[in-house]
Formats: sequence, C-alpha cells, structure tokens
Amino acid sequence: MKTMLIICFTAFMLSYFADTVKSQKTIDSAITFPMFSGSYMVQIPGKDMANRYGVNSNIGGSFMLKLKSNFILDINANYIFGNNLNGDAISIFDSIKTTNNFLINENGEYAKVIVSERGYFIGGRIGKIFPLNKKNINSGLLIMAGGGILQHKLRIENDGNNTPQILGDYKKGYDKMTIGFSATEFIGYMYFSKKQLLNFYFGLELYQGFTKSGRSYDFSLMKKDTNRRLDLLNSIKIGWVIPIYKRIPDTYYYN
Repeated sequence: MKTMLIICFTAFMLSYFADTVKSQKTIDSAITFPMFSGSYMVQIPGKDMANRYGVNSNIGGSFMLKLKSNFILDINANYIFGNNLNGDAISIFDSIKTTNNFLINENGEYAKVIVSERGYFIGGRIGKIFPLNKKNINSGLLIMAGGGILQHKLRIENDGNNTPQILGDYKKGYDKMTIGFSATEFIGYMYFSKKQLLNFYFGLELYQGFTKSGRSYDFSLMKKDTNRRLDLLNSIKIGWVIPIYKRIPDTYYYN
C-alpha cells in the first residue's frame, strides 16, 4: 500500500508539472535543475529469484536532481508485478490440495485461486552524465549506482474469500514474502531537448538483492525459512523525464 501511494503521488506530480511548466530554456550549457521521471522495465530474474519467478514487469517513478557538474542524485520507487511462476511458487499449496490439484472452499466446492508475483524496490542512487555531443552537454551516456530495499512475494487471490485455509494470517504462511537490501546499477543514455516534454532515457538496469524470508513460518516447508538468498533482476528500462527549469522573465521596453 505504501508503495502504491508513492507511485500515485509521483504520477500526480508528473502530470501537475506537465500542465503548469510552460516555459523553455536553452540547454546549450550545463545547468542545475530538478526533474521527475516515470519508467517502465521488463525484468529477467536470475539466481534464487529465477527459481520462483519468470519474466516480470516494473513501473516506477523518481525524483532526480541534475547538477551543473552533470552528476545526478535520484530517489526512486518501483512496483514489480507478473504472472510467470516457477518452482516453489507453483507448489505452495501441495500439502492442502486434493489429489486432482484443487483447494476446497467452505462450501465443499473447488476454490478459485489466482497466484501472481508482486513486489517493490525503494532506494536512491548517484550517477553522472558523460556528454557525447558538445552541442548538448546535458545529454549523453548515463551511469548510476545505488541501493535500497527489495521486497517480493506471491499475491494470493481467492474469488469470494471463501477458502479459510488461505485467508488472513494463514495467507502469510504461503506467500513467500522475501525482503532485504539490494544494490542497483544503470547504464544507458539520457537525452534532454530544448522542449521540456521531449526528454527521455533508456538502458540496462541491474539489481542484486541480498534477501531472506520475512515470515516467521512457511506452511509449504512446515518450518521457518532461514535460507539466505541472492535475488537478481536484469532489466531493460525506458523512462520519460520532466525537467523543471526556472521560468525566464519577460523583458519589457518602455519609451
């Protein structure tokens, strides 16, 4: 819920500044300015994360500050979602399923259950733009690195909420919630035009999560999961940027 509020707030700020900031400013020289960004990623998991999930999507928002030196400071939040499950994510209900792989609800019927991937990353980064063109020294190769908190889990949906064995606190025993510190790196290209709405970046973004279970008991294991994990995410990322330039005052001449 906190992650969704952060993303909604970021989206609101993006739309607000898109409507209210109308002025243009030359960017022929290096300048300092804040900016908001929205992004989308396709992520391919590796190591322990690949044993549980397949390819997922990621949407995010960030606040950045670009300095005159072309260094960039970034605070960001990302929402992870997908439907591709592997390994222990598929077998979580094996101990409570019928012989034909169904759960039984309180009415004695086959329960309608959907399991999917959900997660988030919240963190900060620092990086620098290395210009490739002297005519626009605010644009160029962008390299960033940082860290934050990575969390992922199984979202368990029961149509009708009528299957007691996977409701409430029982659901937490099956959702494989995992959390920990993650390092992150980005390499790509960032472009700023003289028109404020034509600014973007794209590239590769990597995550290395040093995580562990966030639950006190795992029903599918019939014990607490104490394993240390290395969760990797390899991402193709594209983002839209709204820089906030100061309005240049109009000049008036009087006779």
